[in-house]
Order: sequence, then C-alpha cells, then structure tokens
Amino acid sequence: MMIKALSTPAIDTDRSWLEFDLENLKHNAVALQAAMPDGCELMAVVKADAYGHGAMIVSTCLSEIGIKAFAVATIDEGIRLRRNGIKGEILVMGYTSPLRAKELQKYHLMQTLIDFKYATALDQMGYDINTHIKIDTGMHRLGLNVDDVYDVAQIFQLIHLKVSGIYTHLCVSDSINTEDNAFTYRQIKDFYHLLKTLVMEDIKLPKIHIQSSYGLLNYPKLRCDYARIGIALYGSSTTLGDQTNLRIDLRPVLSLKSQVVLIREIKHGDSVGYSKAFTAKRDSRIAILPIGYADGLPRNLSCGNGDVLIHGRRVPIIGRICMDQLVVDITDVPDVNIGDIATLIGKDGLAEISAAEVAQKSGSITNELLCRMGKRLRRKYIYYKC
Repeated sequence: MMIKALSTPAIDTDRSWLEFDLENLKHNAVALQAAMPDGCELMAVVKADAYGHGAMIVSTCLSEIGIKAFAVATIDEGIRLRRNGIKGEILVMGYTSPLRAKELQKYHLMQTLIDFKYATALDQMGYDINTHIKIDTGMHRLGLNVDDVYDVAQIFQLIHLKVSGIYTHLCVSDSINTEDNAFTYRQIKDFYHLLKTLVMEDIKLPKIHIQSSYGLLNYPKLRCDYARIGIALYGSSTTLGDQTNLRIDLRPVLSLKSQVVLIREIKHGDSVGYSKAFTAKRDSRIAILPIGYADGLPRNLSCGNGDVLIHGRRVPIIGRICMDQLVVDITDVPDVNIGDIATLIGKDGLAEISAAEVAQKSGSITNELLCRMGKRLRRKYIYYKC
C-alpha cells in the first residue's frame, strides 16, 4: 500500500483534518514486538475504528509488516476487516448474538465466550466456530469466573466450538502503586492456577493472552502467546504522565489540525462567543478556527482550559467552543495570517500538545478522546510505504 506525500492543505478545500503518520505506526509495532518475550505475538486491537485511526488502513499497514492477529469489539467490525481483505486471526472480544453464528463461521472470526450459558447457546446453533474463553479474574465484566473450573472444562467438550484461545484482562495494570500491583499479581496467579488445573484435567491448553498495552509495559516478562495492544500501538498513553516499568520509544500516530479562516480585532471590554463567556481585558487580536465539538473536540476545553499551537506557540481557546468553530487569542503571536495551520493535537516546531494532555484537560482519557474524533474530519495518511 503506497501512501503518497500530501501537500500543505489548501484553505478552500480543508476546514479541519486528522493526519496519521503510518511510519510511526510501523515503528510502534516493531518496538512493542521487540519488548515481548520469545514466542509472544502482537495482537493489534483495532476496535472502534482503530481508536479513531481508521481500522482498514491501520490493519492493512500492520498486515504488510507481518502482524497476523487482530482484535475487534463487534462482529460487524470483524466482517468489515474481512471484506476489505484482512487475513489472519480476528478475535471478537465483545458479545455477538448466537443468531449470528453463521456469520462468525462464514467470515472465519474467533468469538469470545463470555459465560457458560452463552457458550452452550452458541454451540447449539450448529456452526463450527473458533472461540476464545474469557476468564473473569476480578474485573467482573465479561467472562467465566476463574474458580468455575468445571464450566471452563466443559466448554472444551462442546461439539461445534473449537477453543483456540483463553484469556483474561488486568483491570489495574496501568497503575504501579503497591495496592494495584498486589491486585494484578493476584489476577495473574489465579489465571495461571486455572490453566494448571485444566492441564491436570488432561485438557490441552490453547493460546493464552493476559496483557493489554499496560499489561505489557508494566508486566513484560509474562509468557503468553499474544499481547493485546491497543492505545500503545497508536503511540499514546491513556492518561497524562503515566509511569510504566518498561519504557519504549512510542511515537504518536494521530495529529489534529485546523486553520485560521478569519482574524478579528476586538477592544478592551468586548465579549466573545455564546453567553459572553469571555470578556477581553485588553485590546486583542483573535482568530476563528473551523472546528468544534461536532468534530470531537471536547466542549469543556472552552474558556482558556485548552490551547492550540500556531507558529509553534501556544494560544488559548477563549469563549465557548461551538459545534463547528472556536476562537483563540493570537494577540501575543505576531504575523498570524488567514490560512495558517493550527495544531490542536500534535507537534508544531518544538512545541507539542499530546492527546493525553487534551484528554486530561477535558476530564477524560486518551482512548475516549481518540475514538470520538468526528467523522466529518478529513483523514490524511501521509508519506510512507507500509
């Protein structure tokens, strides 16, 4: 897949856009794989349109550098990948109605078994399906209880379900404080105890996986067949300032950009925007950017809570972010002109605004922020050959 270099956006064609650096994506995948124990494969988590990065292009790029396992949340996400030519293993991590068993078989998707009753219902549909058993080790979301050895063992005996994997999820692996470490190690211990018990019952273990991004970064020595990598693959942390035991050179893939479409002069005492939420304390120069909360930019970045980079300098968002536009104060940045690029997430010269920073200032996490980037933003995959 060749992605050609893109020229600077023209003011009359692009209002605001997302840029995706596929070279950084490839770099992150290689760096993460290098951190895994021998025999462990990277399972790329591309649910929610690859965390807003574009599941088809991301999966195609990763496929071409040797990634052979993918994880999605829904059957329809998996079907879209298959219809767009993605080979290899695709694990559906969320619930799929047993009434769609035929599609699971048709598209060669691996379905997560969320409890014993669900497994039997899926088996009764009569279609041969590859599955992974989800084990609940303390998160209490999906999965069979780690102590339900009998039910887990019975699933291996079902006629139409081939158990290709078994896994759990470490719900506080992003934290390295003592209490959370203890909880995580208990999850790990309980999971491996279950596996040992299954072996004692003469059950041949399928492929196992336990780590997500932070599971790998904080517990890198766990020996598994897969590591399910989501947010780290895209070069971001879930929250600003996350500390991890393993440090890897991960590079952000996504940037969010807009442009200056109008410049205005306002006087001391003039107000800006809805509800007159901003009042100028000096004569000021302001710029209008054609991007708003309908594009996925959180509204609570309004009134100075968020910044934008123009000419490599931070300028504050003033007034309230609107559905389709916002206002920044450019008084202290000389020579700003109509058509100049404004960076809301990403780098401009030596300055950077990370997705994690934007998420923190909006009271959320990076994962949510990236997933909610608006569909009307143009997507640009720049420069590189994968």
